[in-house]
This record gives sequence, structure tokens and C-alpha cells, in this order.
Amino acid sequence: MQLELDNGAVEGAIAHTDDRADDSPRNGTIAEVRGRTCIYMDGYWIKYYEPPPESLQAKKALIEALTRRLFNHLEHGINIPGMRLAEARAAYERETDPERKRVNGAMLAGALFNRATGIFTKLVELQADGVQVEPDGALMQECGDYLLEALELGRLVRHRGGDEGIDELWGEPFKAFSQPIASFYQSRYVKIAQTMRDIDRITATIAATFEGSTQLPALRPLLDDLGDAAKRKTEILRTDPVIFTVWPAFVVASDRLCRVQPHLPPAPTLRAIHEAQEGSRILKVGTALVSHIVRARVPMPKSTRDLIDQCDRFRRSFLDTPPNAAESSAPGPAAAGSEAPYR
Repeated sequence: MQLELDNGAVEGAIAHTDDRADDSPRNGTIAEVRGRTCIYMDGYWIKYYEPPPESLQAKKALIEALTRRLFNHLEHGINIPGMRLAEARAAYERETDPERKRVNGAMLAGALFNRATGIFTKLVELQADGVQVEPDGALMQECGDYLLEALELGRLVRHRGGDEGIDELWGEPFKAFSQPIASFYQSRYVKIAQTMRDIDRITATIAATFEGSTQLPALRPLLDDLGDAAKRKTEILRTDPVIFTVWPAFVVASDRLCRVQPHLPPAPTLRAIHEAQEGSRILKVGTALVSHIVRARVPMPKSTRDLIDQCDRFRRSFLDTPPNAAESSAPGPAAAGSEAPYR
């Protein structure tokens, strides 16, 4: 379905619509929005890219790109060459320490992905030489088995910035292998919409957390800029020429938020110092989380929930509690050097 919307029809190409179902386009609607071709998905207009024609060559390029992206966002040391698959499997099977076994499992998953990509590359080369490659052939089945096993081990792998595995990234190479390319592209728009929703949740939560704060006032405009730039970056491909405008805008919005310093009185109380420390930490953690989500282009539900919980505790500890009540129960001078109760 394709239609054209004038400039006043929406707030922007990635504008979040309201909850009125009768006024919302249907998912999958393609429209011209402010001169850009967009697809509507779960409340967001997302820049639309025409999928490449279905072919083994196109599928190979897609799987290779997804595998590179996978390793780029996950913990170091797991990008094991496919030729070392037997070694990686043997090390995983003989390890008994649970923590070390998790790391060996992550390394095995990396070797499985690389072995599958290597097989698929060879199949595409054979096809280019005129050899008929059957979709249900033995090597294609072996490739799919490796990807599926790697997907199952993905729960052991951590994101480079923390302990979340970003399961969504592990599933993408397998989906690209097992689905038509057009179907895979469609599924990506669903994930991008979910990613945009998390970005909105994070920035809105942080803004609400510091609403009325005398130490960190006027954060909302900076958070709005970060959210808009983050969603814009999430929807575009790195090969899109607009990256040279979008990426700098996101970096600048992130930097401006990270440079914000709390306003403290000349003789701050211990409570005020704790509030400033925790407020600064939440801003940095939240900005970093948005950056991780934007670069991966998938939701990070565990980290998002953790940040929202931290914001709630901060609000209840410092902004929703009268200063006199909090200070009357604060530790005495002997404990002044200890960590804040909030932590």
C-alpha cells in the first residue's frame, strides 16, 4: 500500500503517532512523508529502503554484514574463525567452571557463525561458476544447523557495554538465511520501531526524573534533541549519504548532555552532594544506553528496565522526599565518607 502525505500530515518522518487506532495507518503502509519514502510500523514512520532482488549473492552479502555487525557490538574475543570450530567445541565441552564455560560458549557461537558464513560464501562462488545450488542441499542444511546452534548459544554472550546479550542480534543472520530477503527487511522495520519506542521511553523517563530539579534544570530540550537524533540514526543505513548529517547530529546531542554539570550551592549538604553524584551518573548511563541501542539498532530491554528502576529510586530518594526528613535520618559525620544510601 502506498500513498502520499503532505507536510502537515505528520510531525515528521519518524513522528510517534497517538494511540487512536482509528486514525493510525496500517502497519506496512508506505508513504511519502516530507519528501522521503517511509513505512509505518507500530506508531512510527521509518525511512523505507527497497530490498534487493532475491538471490544467493544478495543473501550472502546480507549475512556477512549482519555477522560483522554482530561481532562489532558484542564482547571481545569471541570472533573465532570457522576453521577452529572443532577446537572451540572441545574447549566448551571440557570446561567445568560455570563462568569460564559461559565465555567458551560465546567463543563457540562465534566460530559457528563464521563457519556458516564461510559455507554460504563458497556456495555463492559455486553458483557463480554455474554449479546448481539446491536450497535443500546438504551444505545448505549444514549452514542452517550451524546458525541455529549459534543462535541457541547466543544467550551466553554479553554486549560490549554490559551484561546484556542483545538476543535480537543473534537471531538476525539465521533469519536472513531462512527467510526471503523481503521478509527479513520487513521484520527489521518492526525491530526499528521497537528500538525507537525504547529511545522514547528512556529520554521521557530521564526528563520526568529530573522535572523540578534545581541541580539539573532544563534537561528536557537536550533530551528531546538526543531522542530525535537517536531515532533518525536508528532508521538509516550506514551506506545512506545522509549519514554525514545524521551521525554528527547524534554525536553532538550526546556530547551536550554528557557535559551538563549539576548546580550546587556554595556550601552543599551531604544530601545535595549525593544527589549531584547520582544525577550525573544517571545522565551518563542513560546517554550511553541510548548510544548502545542506536548503534545496534535493536532494543535492549534488560538495560532499559534497569535504567528506569534507577531513575525511580533516584526520584524517590532525592526529589520526592523533603530535604529535612532525609537529612534527619542521614548518617553522622563518622559516616560522611561512606557511599550514598541510594547506591
